Amino acid sequence: MLVVATSGTGFILGSGTVVDIAGLCYTCGGTMMVAAAANSLNQVFEINNDAKMKRTRQRPLPSGRISAPHAITWASSVGIAGTALLACKANMLAAGLAASNLVLYAFAYTPLKQIHPVNTWVGAIVGAIPPLLGWVAASGEISLNSMILPAALYFWQIPHFMALAYLCRDDYAAGGYKMVSLLDASGRRTSLIALRNCLYLIPLGFFAYDWGLASGWFCVESSLLTLAISATAFSFYRDRTMQKARRMFHASLLYLPVFMSGILFHRLSDDQQHLAENNSERFPELLSPSRMASEENGNGSEGKNQTRQIAGGSRARPPVAYASYAPFPFLPAPSYIAPQ
Repeated sequence: MLVVATSGTGFILGSGTVVDIAGLCYTCGGTMMVAAAANSLNQVFEINNDAKMKRTRQRPLPSGRISAPHAITWASSVGIAGTALLACKANMLAAGLAASNLVLYAFAYTPLKQIHPVNTWVGAIVGAIPPLLGWVAASGEISLNSMILPAALYFWQIPHFMALAYLCRDDYAAGGYKMVSLLDASGRRTSLIALRNCLYLIPLGFFAYDWGLASGWFCVESSLLTLAISATAFSFYRDRTMQKARRMFHASLLYLPVFMSGILFHRLSDDQQHLAENNSERFPELLSPSRMASEENGNGSEGKNQTRQIAGGSRARPPVAYASYAPFPFLPAPSYIAPQ
């Protein structure tokens, strides 16, 4: 469900002013089918490993409730159907991302788990693609703004799985998986990696605001949220115990839904983005010395006309209408209507 939620969030963010509800449903449905195929293949390849772990031994395949051929048939069917659905109802780029992610998850990340600890970072790439897929399904393109939510997913997954791997070290060792925590008896490296990636999340709220994707309030909320999860990571770094790791894990569970809810609530539509861009282009021009000098000097006839207008009862535009944008760019311009 997390994959579907992130894909749907990406679709809404990439939709602009109007969200196509039917397109959102098709995108979430196709993403869910491809994700189901990838997870099924993952469990087919890891039947023996899952049977050795307390956390996974009751899954359908290791427990014998489903046979491997049955699972392979199911995975192939829903994987092809989900990719076809995205190709028909979204676009080929979204379908290509979905198919590529299935291959990356099942045939790269899954075997790497038993070979090298780098599997965590490869898995983070897999988790970061669904929100990009959703954005592409809505907009048909990959842009700078489309990378904010995938970046959040990527950096969030590292502390999340570092905490999980630390808490389940014995289980991962029994399953034969290569995790950073198994090569780090003191936990120092594990906690440092988690803390570093939490800090990488800090500028994302500012980027979302600066690039016109969300309002300034999201910048503030995202920063506070990231500082909170970073505090739990720092606490784990200073005191590497199961209790601190569990606290960081719980904080990571809270972080992602709050982050996605915030960016959806504060997102700017296309009209608002264009207005912000126009304002940013217009008001520096109004404040430029050359513009102000030309308005002060002007030509003789224009100056005389302005003098006549003032003498005739009209009022000149107050300078605060220009100056108010400089110190407080988030406030609306004071309106001024000259009397008729």
